[in-house]
Amino acid sequence: MKKVLTIAAVAVALVSGQALAGDYKSVTIATEGAYKPWNFKDSAGNLIGFEIDYAKVLCEHMGSKCKIVEQAWDGIIPSLQAGKYDAIIAGMSITEKRKKVITFSRDYLSGGGGLVVLKSGAQAGFSTDRKRVNLKEIDAQDQAALDAINKAFAGKTIGVQTATTHENFLRKYMKGSTVRAYDTQENLDLDLEAGRVDAALASMNYWVPLLKSDKGKNFVQVGPHLSGDVFGNGTGVGIRKADQKLADMFSKAITASLKDGTCAKLSVKWFGFDSCSIP
Repeated sequence: MKKVLTIAAVAVALVSGQALAGDYKSVTIATEGAYKPWNFKDSAGNLIGFEIDYAKVLCEHMGSKCKIVEQAWDGIIPSLQAGKYDAIIAGMSITEKRKKVITFSRDYLSGGGGLVVLKSGAQAGFSTDRKRVNLKEIDAQDQAALDAINKAFAGKTIGVQTATTHENFLRKYMKGSTVRAYDTQENLDLDLEAGRVDAALASMNYWVPLLKSDKGKNFVQVGPHLSGDVFGNGTGVGIRKADQKLADMFSKAITASLKDGTCAKLSVKWFGFDSCSIP
């Protein structure tokens, strides 16, 4: 039976989860904890990853004492709105749809994604003339690349994590393919390995380090790096609309970390390349 929060309970949640308005000396940050290497758990159950390290850097810049908590992806925005925590740092792309219900800091990582298949699969040798396709500015060559992707994967099943910009891309641009949504990226990877899906779409920040690891030894990335349009405007910190001052504090801290090279250093450490935004 689903629990229904009373008005009083909601009020208590908002007070207990919300940073002290005006100074934000104490801030609670939610992350998914299941999206390696962005955010995940080690063998002891501790949260680790790029965004765990990066959140600590941002909090230092803001002069805030931060607590990082785990939250399942499918409830991460509703729980923010209910006051369970003050901010989301979980590989969340800045999109117009999300901006209707929450606000964002400025971006700290560039967005986009790419397709990965089994090395032994029929699509392993697929490629296009375009290495990168920005969906905001599609020219004839970009369209040719998109057409080639649709042709190559027509009738195929492509896995993706649910409620993500990557799922939005598949449903908008690849109507000839079957989309299978997963609760976590880990479960998607297992099905790709087992051949239960023909391909998987996720962030390049996720794929690059995975493909270099033992877990990704049977995978290969194919086709162009996709960005723009449904992929949003990079990755940012999600915050309640009422907490614009906190969003501004995060934005200032992000810019500082981009300028001093801290973001780039952590990006190389966790992703294997610098994927940070331009200051």
